Amino acid sequence: MKGVILAGGLATRLRPLTWVTNKHLLPVYNKPMIYYPIESLVKAGIKEVLISCSPDHAGQFTNLLKGGAEFGVKFYYSVQENPKAGIANAIGGAKEFAGDEKIAVILGDNIFNYNLKPTVEKFKKREKGAVVFGIRMPGMESKHYGVIEIDSAGKVISIEEKPEKPKSNIAQTGVYFYDNRVFDFVAKLKPSDRGELEVTDLNNVYLKEGTLECDLLDWWIDAGTSHDELLKANNLVAEKIQAGKL
Repeated sequence: MKGVILAGGLATRLRPLTWVTNKHLLPVYNKPMIYYPIESLVKAGIKEVLISCSPDHAGQFTNLLKGGAEFGVKFYYSVQENPKAGIANAIGGAKEFAGDEKIAVILGDNIFNYNLKPTVEKFKKREKGAVVFGIRMPGMESKHYGVIEIDSAGKVISIEEKPEKPKSNIAQTGVYFYDNRVFDFVAKLKPSDRGELEVTDLNNVYLKEGTLECDLLDWWIDAGTSHDELLKANNLVAEKIQAGKL
């Protein structure tokens, strides 16, 4: 199984911080933001990782990360030429890298401390399917995200994008596992009203065939959505590290 970290985009909501660099290279406490998803994949036993980035800052990623020896993995790099094409489009760009293997995808601004290794080992043995990772949120906060409804076995019943009346309190995070058919599914997707290939539409392909499962994270933060979330991420990560929980 191979890893894919999506670190493209324009990050307009974080300007002026992102006028001269990619948001995934901004510091979160004592490390660049992208170190956190890399370390999650390394802990899961994944040895080959593709970094998908935008053309403007590709050289900055290679200068920082180099070949991957510091992390004990091998890095590959790809460029998503149109940063507005969507998450599913960026996933599709990993086809040549993945070869015949399954992939673990993490958005580069997602920070969490969940051990992915058991899910990786379980997913390797599955013939087909996908896994989305969610997190329970208080009150109605889940409605600001994709909302995942699951049964008692963890199988996904529905996913709705930012519904007014969410069917559960589980928000979809930016962590996904896919079998190798994902690239054929991406190729058949149609752009949404936003002009993007949506990851929720991709996940719904697996949902319709009944092979989409959900694992729940205990804590998680999307550090790249706003200045407030970036500040919150710095404070939360500092607290977790000082408590020995990250």
